[in-house]
Amino acid sequence: MTPMPDTAPLATTEWLAAHLGATDIAVLDATLYLPNEGKNARQEFAAAHIPGARFFDINEVADQDTDLPHMVPAAGRFAKLIGGLGIGNATLCVFYDQRGIFSAGRGWWLMGLFGHDRALVLDGGLPAWLRESRPVETGEAPAPAHATFRPDFRAGRVRGIGDMLANVASGAETVLDARAAGRFDATVPEPRAGMRGGHIPGARSMPFTDLLTPEAKMLPPEDLKARLAAVGADGSHPVVTSCGSGVTATVITLAMARAGLPPGAVYDGSWTEWGGRPDTPVET
Repeated sequence: MTPMPDTAPLATTEWLAAHLGATDIAVLDATLYLPNEGKNARQEFAAAHIPGARFFDINEVADQDTDLPHMVPAAGRFAKLIGGLGIGNATLCVFYDQRGIFSAGRGWWLMGLFGHDRALVLDGGLPAWLRESRPVETGEAPAPAHATFRPDFRAGRVRGIGDMLANVASGAETVLDARAAGRFDATVPEPRAGMRGGHIPGARSMPFTDLLTPEAKMLPPEDLKARLAAVGADGSHPVVTSCGSGVTATVITLAMARAGLPPGAVYDGSWTEWGGRPDTPVET
């Protein structure tokens, strides 16, 4: 069994290159583009991906019976789709995305939510891989052999709107918002039509990009710890992360893990749910 690297929950490009092709490792492109970007992640995957990678469709590994985007699926659906990607309970999953670190954390977080801790995010993603002139493949990935995945759902790692409404009153959990500061304070519009601007009352702004280098790699653990502590995430208080639709919130969750902090939880509906409802309180 391939051991986890010392940099967990991150994998370096050097580590992945050295372990590429190991039979117990699944490399997964978990790219997601926002509705206003006009790009197709699966088409981009076919144009260039890390050798042996499989496409992890965040919109498919999701609840299909809600109008909210890519919400957490039922355990049975998750197990079926993950097994279809050739992932079993002993598989070491390495997620990456086409931006650097943006949506790969969603795949990593979902694995942990369903009890699977053998998961990593490629630091710097595909851009780092390409900058180093490492090999890529084109075309669709061949279907892997089906595996059996047995989920172990950890309900404490996800929050719903009822939890968040209660928290507005209690302040029991620190809410960190991963969106850009302009979206947090409603000085720039939301990328999804019909969304109000602003933030959940009491939330603190922690743009996920502030946890990354200009090359979209994660900052060193000591820098992450300092930046997270500055917004109240120092391990002394439970944390819930939020964003636009539950994707970049997981970058904060990933940074917390890299900094050695407790995992906290993710508000799955995030601002798409909160800002899309007329009955939720909003601060600007």
